[in-house]
Order: sequence, then C-alpha cells, then structure tokens
Amino acid sequence: MSHPAVRGTCVSTILIGQISDLHIGFEPGNPDEPNMHRLRAVLERMFDGPNRLDLLLLTGDLTENGDQESYSALAAAIDAAPCPVLMIPGNHDTRAGLAAAFPDLVPSTGFQQIAAEAGDLRLLLLDTFDPGRHGGAFCEERAAWLCDRLAEAPDRPTIIAMHHPPFVSGIDWMDPDPAEPWIARFAGATSGHTQIRAVLCGHLHRAMVTGWQGAPLVVCPSTAPSVALNLSPIDAADPDGRALIRDAPPGYALHRWDGTRLVSHFERVGGYEDVARFDADLQPMIRGMLAERQ
Repeated sequence: MSHPAVRGTCVSTILIGQISDLHIGFEPGNPDEPNMHRLRAVLERMFDGPNRLDLLLLTGDLTENGDQESYSALAAAIDAAPCPVLMIPGNHDTRAGLAAAFPDLVPSTGFQQIAAEAGDLRLLLLDTFDPGRHGGAFCEERAAWLCDRLAEAPDRPTIIAMHHPPFVSGIDWMDPDPAEPWIARFAGATSGHTQIRAVLCGHLHRAMVTGWQGAPLVVCPSTAPSVALNLSPIDAADPDGRALIRDAPPGYALHRWDGTRLVSHFERVGGYEDVARFDADLQPMIRGMLAERQ
C-alpha cells in the first residue's frame, strides 16, 4: 500500500511524531479511562506545542483488545491531527479491526505493510503481528515485500517502522530469543541496504536506542504506563515480586530529518514545570550563545 507524499518534497526539514503502545480499551466500557487521558495529553502537546509535525506515526498496540469501540475512540482522538497519519498493528491489535476503523490508512486484506513518502524521505511500515503471539513475526512474504521496496529506491533515504524491536534489550520478560527466525529474516532483508537511516519501533514501553546494521534503532516510549527498568533475569517459576509496569508520565518521540541526519528526541508529558523562559533577563545569554556560531 502506498501513500502520497507528506506536505511536499520541497520541505527540507521533516518532523515525524511517533506514539506507540496506547492500549486504548484497557478498561473496557470506560470512555474516560486513564489510557485515554494519557493519550489526549500527548496529542495535545504534539498538536498544540511548538513543534509543527509533518507526519504522525503510530507504531502498534493502539488498543488493548482490538475491539471496534477502542479503535473508534482512537479515530476520534486523532481526528484533529494537523498532518497525515500512518499506523501499523501491534500484538494487541487486530488487522480486521484496524482496517475497519481506518480504511484509508491501512490495507484491508493481507499484511498491513505500507510505503509512504515524507519530503525526501521514504518510509516503509512493517507488519510484525502474529495473532495469539506476544512477540514479533516476519515471514517470507513480508520479507519479500521489504526486499522489493528497498530495491526500488536504493539511493532514497529510508526509515523503517515496525512494532516489535528485533533485538534483546535486557528486560528479560519482554525480550525475544535472539535466534528467532523472524529476526534473522528481517536482518537478511535489510542487509547491505545503506539507504536505511533508522529503524523505529515500539512494544517495549520505554525509550531506547541501539544500532541495526550501521543505522540507529530507536524505541519510542509508550503513552500507556511504562515497563519497569529491571535488567536482571526473570524466572517464570519464581514470582519474585519485582515491578513490571510503572505509572510514569506518558511519552512520545519526535524525529527530525534535515536532509542528511535524523535526530530523535523523547519527551514525557505532565508532571513538569518550566524553570526558565526566554525573557528579557535571559536574552543576553541567548544572544551570546547564538553569536558563538558565527
């Protein structure tokens, strides 16, 4: 599935907002559930804040149970988006539910993989959903689609987006086995493609950065509560009382492409106060800092 260019190819700087792991419908039948409050706070910051988005990217686990009521609530929440929206499923979603709620955004049949453009950037959105499985999947058919899309534009800067990160983070209960075939299949499909500027993921409910075949791999924080940071091994036979999920403020990522370099920023929304503002008292400091560039 292809989408038209975002805004216009004359735009040299592209801002891509990414939200992930919304888990709308965690409290079924409650339209005012905490996860909706968290999502609305993030969207308000993204839509009304100082950074003008060129594209909004939703990288899976949009709902908790894949039900139509939750997808409808999400559709209403993003209706005011000031930019195009792209989305892919996560392990808590359903392809049928996603297609029914967003028929213009995702394929209605087969795997929900999408090729899109944002200025001079190409975006390839991958479907790593396998019904009934918490972890990722990437079969031969999906890998062939990715190989074909990468071969089409070997010189075009490209960002890949997917729900499941293809690496071991150290958060044992969330991680895949590094020998899982889907990871090897994804590695084979991306090997040697130097146009890949970044791989953007979700799923882990924390901001993380690592590398993938010479490109940065960035994990977006969740709008739903965060996974606790505990890098010690977990034993399914020993319920040791460790924290698994924590009620940290909701977060999002903002990826800035300037035609050469992608810079990824992370922000938590809520629970903060401004401690300095650009006023007359701080004007000399700002003037001096900018003068150093000359």
